[in-house]
Amino acid sequence: MFFRVLSSKHSITALEWDLPGDKLVVADSAGNVQLWMFKDHVLNDWMLIGCTCFVGEHILGAAWFHNGKKTGLVAEKKDSIHYSEKFNHLPFAPSVRQFGGRAAEGVLVVSTTGMVGAVMITKDFQNPICSSTESLGSTRHRITSVDLCYGKNGHFLVAVSSGSICLPVRCYRVLVRKTDEKCTITSQALPSFFLQDGAPKDNTCTNVTHLKFVVREDADSLVVAANSENGGFVEVWELREKSQPVHKLFQPKSLEPFKTVVWQHQSQYRCQSPVTAITTTKLPIVTTLPPPSYVIVALADSSIHCLNRDCLKEVSYSSLNMAWRQDEPSNKYFKSSISLAHMDISWLGCVLLACDTYGSLYLYKLLPDGGPSLTLGYACTLLEYCLVTGLDWLDVLLCLRASMIETLCERLDASYTRQTQPIQQYLYVQFLCIKTSLYRMLVSGQNRAADLSSLLMIHSVATAFKSLLRPSDLISHDKGPAESLAAVITEPISDVDKVLLHLDPKEFTVEPSTLQSLQQLIQWVADLALNLLARLPEQRMQMKSGGYELLKDHKALNTVRELLVIIRIWGLLRPSCLPVFLRSADNLDVLALLFRLLSKLVQPNGETQQQIDDSLIGKFSFV
Repeated sequence: MFFRVLSSKHSITALEWDLPGDKLVVADSAGNVQLWMFKDHVLNDWMLIGCTCFVGEHILGAAWFHNGKKTGLVAEKKDSIHYSEKFNHLPFAPSVRQFGGRAAEGVLVVSTTGMVGAVMITKDFQNPICSSTESLGSTRHRITSVDLCYGKNGHFLVAVSSGSICLPVRCYRVLVRKTDEKCTITSQALPSFFLQDGAPKDNTCTNVTHLKFVVREDADSLVVAANSENGGFVEVWELREKSQPVHKLFQPKSLEPFKTVVWQHQSQYRCQSPVTAITTTKLPIVTTLPPPSYVIVALADSSIHCLNRDCLKEVSYSSLNMAWRQDEPSNKYFKSSISLAHMDISWLGCVLLACDTYGSLYLYKLLPDGGPSLTLGYACTLLEYCLVTGLDWLDVLLCLRASMIETLCERLDASYTRQTQPIQQYLYVQFLCIKTSLYRMLVSGQNRAADLSSLLMIHSVATAFKSLLRPSDLISHDKGPAESLAAVITEPISDVDKVLLHLDPKEFTVEPSTLQSLQQLIQWVADLALNLLARLPEQRMQMKSGGYELLKDHKALNTVRELLVIIRIWGLLRPSCLPVFLRSADNLDVLALLFRLLSKLVQPNGETQQQIDDSLIGKFSFV
């Protein structure tokens, strides 16, 4: 499926998602820069945040402002049981600060004439964006390749090339600041380098085609690719400190040598075919320096080469002409005229997505830990990293084997339960989402996935309902309405009307119009309670299974009982908001019956499900 964001009569030259993945920048060859976002978090409905036009400019590259949030895995404490020790928030400044140090949202763009522009999102509905421009260098010059990365002090590092191997690869430090609802840009030239200063090269390779920083948050390493008609090469250059000799007349009194920062050639990889696309690791998860990463190169002969970042040694190889299954001939897939136009790696580095010149997509699994398969320990660490940072974990799921999912769920659950109570409460929703997605991958785990989805919905509905409750007098109450209700629910009371006697009805009063808007959620709670009790006879005959079961989670069942009590009170205020049931008898009080049966399930006296009153279940079957 595909969803159209916009149509343009100009060629789209830059596309970039922000880190959360809900905003998209689209730039074209006419200088138009548009910022789009999901409308109400719906993928097929887009809303234009704002647009601007840099007249006469061909936009070549774009990057969103960094939000200043960076979390890394501490290699020395990777076996620690506490997330606060295992993962550290690394010092990293936002690209643009607003009042109070809050990060601003926007993009930085670079054009083929050497212009750098900033487009910042404002909170003004009349002028949703503001923009400014500046020249990268003291004079404009033609640019054919560009890449942008983030510096830890809030600045951007921009590397540009004019296309010729005889011309230098220039680097700039770009700083964007917000002052009085306007943004200003400052550009400073950094050391540049000539490719001819590196390893010996053929005279045929004359065109620099690609520039790519090895890691988006590490400005010390740059990948450069150059092509000829029949081949090309890929090089890694690193920014290092170098001691420079100084005449004794100008030497300072201190014994420390004079140091300067220069680009040094690190390694080279020669290609038998021209380079068509390059991508590198986006996010360094481990705090070690240099961060482990891959450089993936696509060639015009439809081949893909995965290279080690340190020495550009080939780690693996694939081709679009290779058979996807071992029982099929490779010539079935031979397509000499197809080459990859673009590639990208997922944020966690587990998946490579490639697009060819005919618009076909290819998905490759990557193994970040360097082993023959994704190990259980590393997979659990990646899921914990997603749990802490909020990143999407879909690429990790694609690399899992079905045989390891059960054990992985148990290990992740054990790791989560070792955390302190505030940490568990803060990560609760994300934890349920991860566990649900894991069980959905198993044929035998669909029931558990459904139970976890229901548990997540129970948590959301309970949070919404309890947020509407207001204490009648804060001074005379030690507990709020939600705490008072939770305390009463723990007592062995199976009659919902007797529970009401222990509560202050004024604290549960809500506007009737608000209650009517909650009718669908109220109906869902009642339907869930009916479904849980309807599954009781079936569960008795089923064999014992591992994993999560909602019927055995007394905490969740007590939450459902609390919601039934709230619904009972709200029904007295506005009967039209009550759930609708098909009754076998008109005088049957379904809410009271549901509460009584659920109370039997959570009895603290050790009664098992086999000891539940069969007459009550028989009476319930007629509802």
